Amino acid sequence: MDAELVALATSTATTVVGLMATDGWEQTKRAVAALWRRSRPEEAETVEAELGEARAQLLTARQAGDEGAEVDLTAEWRSRLRRLLAADPALERDLRELLEELRPLTPEADPAGRVEMHGTASDNARLYMSGGDMHITGQ
Repeated sequence: MDAELVALATSTATTVVGLMATDGWEQTKRAVAALWRRSRPEEAETVEAELGEARAQLLTARQAGDEGAEVDLTAEWRSRLRRLLAADPALERDLRELLEELRPLTPEADPAGRVEMHGTASDNARLYMSGGDMHITGQ
């Protein structure tokens, strides 16, 4: 298999497994299942169920402090994606689209974090808000 396709499968697997323990999980599961429905519809339900099982394994492993489980799951999904690409190289475009769809959901997509603040001041009240350090001097 072409090194570029191996890298694509690796990147996608890493992203999928990384998103298993995030708020983006449901969207991730739907997107991966949709890829299988387009390429191997007879396996789509099984893959969706296996994604759910993998997520449960990952969450349990993280609670137990087992860092190796994430590595193992990533290797497993990388292998599955490689087999999918080997059987149908035309899926490269679909896999790239999947990766682009999932990338904004990753925690790394917003490295600075997001700060959202709301404040209401009335009468003579003072309102101080900061997304970082704040030093107030005076009255």
